[in-house]
Amino acid sequence: MTQNIYDDPDFFHGYSQMNRSIGGLDAAPEWPALKALLPSIHDLHVVDLGCGYGWFSRWASEHGAAHVLGLDVSEKMLERACETTAAANIRYERADLEHLDLPACSFDLAYSSLALHYIKDLPGLFARLYAALKPGSHFVFSIEHPIFMAPRNPGWLVDSDGHKCWPLDSYQMEGERVTHWLADGVIKQHRTIGTLLNSLIAAGFAIRHVNEWGPSDAEVAAQPALAEERERPMMMLVAVQR
Repeated sequence: MTQNIYDDPDFFHGYSQMNRSIGGLDAAPEWPALKALLPSIHDLHVVDLGCGYGWFSRWASEHGAAHVLGLDVSEKMLERACETTAAANIRYERADLEHLDLPACSFDLAYSSLALHYIKDLPGLFARLYAALKPGSHFVFSIEHPIFMAPRNPGWLVDSDGHKCWPLDSYQMEGERVTHWLADGVIKQHRTIGTLLNSLIAAGFAIRHVNEWGPSDAEVAAQPALAEERERPMMMLVAVQR
């Protein structure tokens, strides 16, 4: 079973204080780029993998989706999602994405935001998701960038010339990485870019776009703290098609 760190009280409290937890999609700096990868939502059947507070599920409903299924392993996340959702065409269910079980050819769009780096059997998830999507349908997701997931130290180093650097630790050695983010012992699954993309291809998906996201000049001007995201990519945005 996927580690259910979001039901840890300390982790959940810390997560609830983050800008994206308070402001939703518009507070996530990568959202405009991620949104640009989405097809027209009108009349689609959508599954939101790792739906969290339900921000994307509600956005999809508001933009014309026929039905949205939000899945998450965290009871606390689902409780918050249900509290803030009134739309009748959204349904939330507790589910472990390691064991995704959806009807065949039942969805037009799968979406996931910063959840897939927790999944150990990602090839299995991709295969099951491929079966659940209709021919021609889309899968759009964000994931922590493999470079961001393999740091030697928890933060930046400064070289002899005074330049910041992000030292890597055993980038080619895939598998479990334990971090201390919001709570101790958060388990993530590190894999290379090649493994990630080839797993999608092996499942049958056609890769349409890959974005190693970084902020624009305007975004850095509006939020100077984003400047460090230009030094190394924190996340990847990927769009594929069945």
